[in-house]
Amino acid sequence: MSLTVVSAPGKVLLTGGYLILDREYEGLVIGTSSRFYTVIQPGDNSSKIIVHAPQFDDPNWDEKDSCNTFIETVLKYSLSIIANRISSQKFDELVFKGLNIYVIGSNDFYSQREQLKKSNLPLNTVSLRTLTPFCKVHTTLKKVHKTGLGSSAAMTTSLVAALFVYFKCVKNVNDDIKERTLIHNASQFCHCLAQGKVGSGFDISAAVWGSHVWDNQIKPFTLPPEFKMILAEVDSGSNTPSMVGKVLAWRKATPEQANILWNAIASSCATVIDNLIELTREYEKDKTGYYDAIRTCSCIKGFGWSTLLNQERPGKRIFDLLHSTFTEFQKVRQSLRDMSNMSDAPIEPPEQTRLLDACTKVPGVVMAGVPGAGGYDAIFCIGIGDNFVAQVENIWENWIEISVGPLLTNESSEGFRKENLENIL
Repeated sequence: MSLTVVSAPGKVLLTGGYLILDREYEGLVIGTSSRFYTVIQPGDNSSKIIVHAPQFDDPNWDEKDSCNTFIETVLKYSLSIIANRISSQKFDELVFKGLNIYVIGSNDFYSQREQLKKSNLPLNTVSLRTLTPFCKVHTTLKKVHKTGLGSSAAMTTSLVAALFVYFKCVKNVNDDIKERTLIHNASQFCHCLAQGKVGSGFDISAAVWGSHVWDNQIKPFTLPPEFKMILAEVDSGSNTPSMVGKVLAWRKATPEQANILWNAIASSCATVIDNLIELTREYEKDKTGYYDAIRTCSCIKGFGWSTLLNQERPGKRIFDLLHSTFTEFQKVRQSLRDMSNMSDAPIEPPEQTRLLDACTKVPGVVMAGVPGAGGYDAIFCIGIGDNFVAQVENIWENWIEISVGPLLTNESSEGFRKENLENIL
C-alpha cells in the first residue's frame, strides 16, 4: 500500500511583528518542534477524497461536505497544479482509487485547558506530558481554541506537500530547493486564497523553511547553543486582523510619526538578530570560553549583565552580545507599547507587560515578549542555561492576573519534511 506522510512545523515570530508587512523590513521567525502531519493513502476505488481529522468532534468529510476552507482550497488548487505537471494517465489512475487523507496536529497547536480540567489536573507542563499525543480536543475544528503557533499554515503546507509527494510530482522534496520552492509557492497561494487576503506570508515561509530571518530572502537561522525558547498561551484571545487594521490605519494617518517608530523598532530588531548570529560564531571560535560565559550570565539577571562589561576577563565579547541583546529587546518592547498607545491596538497590553516584566527578572532570561502581532494570545521567553525554565514556569503557574498555560514545544529549525509513519507514532 502506498502511504505518504509529510509534516510541517508551527512558528513563532520573535521580531518584526507588523514591520514585515512592509518589504523594507525584516523579521526573525522560529520554527517549533510542534508539527502538523498529513497522511495520504489510496481509497477504495470509489474516486472519493475523504478527509479525516480524528482530533475533532466532526472528524470526517468528503467532497460533498463543507469541511474547512483551508483544506478545500488546498485540495482544489493543488490537484489542479499537479494535473498540469504529471501525465494524465498517472493522475487519473490515482484519483480513480480515491484518497484517504488524515490531518493531525501536535497537542500544542490547541489549548488543552479543558482536557486537563476534565482530568482534574493542574495547568502545568507535568500535566501536559501525561496527555496522549494528538489527543482529542472535544470540540469542532471551527470552535477549537488555538494557541497561535500557526496551525492553519502548518496544516496547509503539510497537506500541499503530501499531495505533491503522493502524486509523485516531486521526487526529493526534503533536499531539492526547487521542489521546496514549488511547495512554498503553492502553499502561499492556497493560504492566501483561503484567508481571503494577502498577508506577510511568514507563517507559510516558516512551515516550509523552518527558522529563518525573513525579508523576502530566506536566511537560515538557529538559536545559539545553550539558548532555549519556552512558550505559553494566555486564556484571552486577540483578533489579529482587527489589530493589524488599527496599526495600518494609524500608520496611514500619521506616516511621519509611524515611520520614526518603525525604524526604531527595525534597528533594535536588526541588532538582536545580528547579536544572536554572532553568538553562534563566538561559540564556534571558542566553545569552552562560550560555555563559561553562558554559565556566568545564566546565574545573573539580565539587568545585571552590564556589571560584567568593564571586567577584563575571558568571555567579554559574549557578555557584550548578551547585554546588547537584552537591552535592545527591551527597547523593542517599549516601542511596541508606544505603538499600542498611538494606534489603540493592544499589542503589549498592561496585563502582558506585568507578566513579561516578571519573567525578565529571572536570572538567565535574555528576552520575553509577545510574538507576532502581539495581544493576549501568547508569550515567549528565551533564556540561557538550565535553571531559568523552571523558574519562569513557576511564575506562569502561580500568576493570578491572567491565566497562563505553558506549552511543551521548543525551537526546531527544520521546515516541512517527508516522514516515516513509524517515527511519529
